[in-house]
Amino acid sequence: MTSEQVLIEKIKQLPPQRVAEVEDFVDFLRARENDRHRTHAASRASEPSFAAAWENGEDAAYDGI
Repeated sequence: MTSEQVLIEKIKQLPPQRVAEVEDFVDFLRARENDRHRTHAASRASEPSFAAAWENGEDAAYDGI
């Protein structure tokens, strides 16, 4: 049995109220994962805008800190 199948079997054994809690938790985990992806994408998208500020001779002394 795969881990997904084991999980499904465990969920099937729960009372309906607990299944609803599991569903809410899964929705929470998915939303948190989506937020992480959006945050990471926003960080990557902003890198070119900050490149000029980050990569300049005046601040080179601080790069090794």
